[in-house]
Amino acid sequence: MKQRTIKKEVQVVGIGLHSGSPVTLTLKPADDDYGIVFVRSDMGISIPLRPENVVDTNRATIIGKGEVRISTIEHLLSALNAFGVDNLIVEINGEEMPVMDGSSASFCMLLQDAGVVTQQKNKKILVLKKPVEIRDGDKFVRLVPSQKNELDFEIKFDHPLIKNQKYEFVFTKSNYIKEIARARTFGFLKEVQYLRSIGKGRGANLDNTVVLDEKRVLNTEGLRFQDEFVRHKILDAIGDMMLLGMPFFARYESFAGSHHLNFRLTKAVLEDKDAYEVVEIGTVAETVMEKAFA
Repeated sequence: MKQRTIKKEVQVVGIGLHSGSPVTLTLKPADDDYGIVFVRSDMGISIPLRPENVVDTNRATIIGKGEVRISTIEHLLSALNAFGVDNLIVEINGEEMPVMDGSSASFCMLLQDAGVVTQQKNKKILVLKKPVEIRDGDKFVRLVPSQKNELDFEIKFDHPLIKNQKYEFVFTKSNYIKEIARARTFGFLKEVQYLRSIGKGRGANLDNTVVLDEKRVLNTEGLRFQDEFVRHKILDAIGDMMLLGMPFFARYESFAGSHHLNFRLTKAVLEDKDAYEVVEIGTVAETVMEKAFA
């Protein structure tokens, strides 16, 4: 199986979830072994997607270089992971990715419009050799060795519409589009004033966020899935795992995981050379990967 990029340049305009600022996002094809590189076109700064370039994980995954930042990258990365895109230039003229409808569905459609093409070099994968876990009290995220990509996520909120939700997801492109891509980010009405006081949530509205008061969903159309909340957490995790720099064979498990714990997990894996090996697809793993990105 070969590396992948997009066939043609595509562009979309939107607003940032936290900044509320208008922004133009342009995706451009990239060469073999280029990786995913973000470019602030308004600042002339390129930021490769690597754990060492993560500068903040409060309510979003944020990368940066010096004073230049690009926020809320996880929804696009989630779609890129599902489509098996290895190499891409992500050009943006502001500090935050467009939120679109709060899910990754719009980014999936953007990638479908761009077209995904195979390249010359073999795709590289990270094969996990031993479990790696990050804990914070009763919260945890971990990767365990597996011959396929699976995600098992559980959340617990003191809200009558959420309570405990658990979802197990077998990661393939078709499953992702059907089960995960449309799950939107969510927030609580009681937090709005606090979030805006710290510069967060300024672009959030009922068109791009599931908003809950003490008892109900305020969006007139309701939920897209009864368990949309935990499905969105899986969407985020799939995006955050792109920090590993390549597809991986592992099972992701989490209770009350977060962007910060996901970031720490990817960093811990890459820092432990005994935890993984990098292989080029051309082995028995190829059949599994081909099914995943079919």
